[in-house]
Amino acid sequence: MLTFSATTEAIELDSPALFPASAAQDRMKPNSINLADNLEFLSGVRDDSVNLIYIDPPFNTGAKQSMTSLKTVRDEDGDRTGFGGNRYRTERGGNKSYGDSFDDYLGFLAPRLEEAQRTLAQNGSLFLHVDQHESHYCKILLDQIFGRNSFMNEIIWAYDYGGRSKRKWPSKHDTIFWYAKSPDNYTFNYDDIDRIPYMAPGLVGKDKAARGKTPTDVWWQTIVPTNGKERTGYPTQKPLAILERIVKVHSNPGELVMDFFAGSGTTGVAAAKHDRQFVLVDANPEAVQIAAKRLTEYSPECIGFTPELQLV
Repeated sequence: MLTFSATTEAIELDSPALFPASAAQDRMKPNSINLADNLEFLSGVRDDSVNLIYIDPPFNTGAKQSMTSLKTVRDEDGDRTGFGGNRYRTERGGNKSYGDSFDDYLGFLAPRLEEAQRTLAQNGSLFLHVDQHESHYCKILLDQIFGRNSFMNEIIWAYDYGGRSKRKWPSKHDTIFWYAKSPDNYTFNYDDIDRIPYMAPGLVGKDKAARGKTPTDVWWQTIVPTNGKERTGYPTQKPLAILERIVKVHSNPGELVMDFFAGSGTTGVAAAKHDRQFVLVDANPEAVQIAAKRLTEYSPECIGFTPELQLV
């Protein structure tokens, strides 16, 4: 049997101090964006309280991911004033990068997945989004934490964009593992599945062609276009259509959806758009600012940071 080390290092932020684990439950408020270390946050969330969890952790590619940096720093001589009269200084940069490399990737993920399993409602589901670098190891880890019977699907997100290697088959897919907390009791809203066109509509008849078909476990979906309206500039941003499909089919209106590697907030947008509550957690100050901007129309509660839109 494989064993995994759960040793992790603390994450340091230049932003407001993280709240202690003992206060996490009090501050896990519906429709909130939290600047926090996700393991500390999760440790205070009560059992069986979240209906759906989707996470897209760093892929351990060994490469740097980059984005345009933008942050506000507390400064009495700053150029903006926030709530309570506090002054802030805006710092803008060019491309900011972060390392996507872990010496013990599974040791990093394991305690977070254990907390995810604990906090899921009895009919809840986890979706873990990874790529080919670690997917095979993640499957074994998930089997150990959830149980092999809780494995429901390996979803392949296939896309066709970017360069093509001339030395091997180009890597043009990600893997999304679906695990149900209880394999006999989970949410799957078949009637809410979006339909896609038949590849050969002439072979199925006019009515079927007009209705379309339900997808299989291979989802063809383009990446977020670099010049599209949906694009936020955040590296590794995932298409809203992928998250909408997961949210609609695997949760119900009014239920709670969590993403504790929230990035640019796509999970929150999908949840809010379809009348679900959301809790987003990320330790990256730039990420939570982008998420707050995207979710402005839903008036999210921002915990641990001040949204730039509220700085004047």
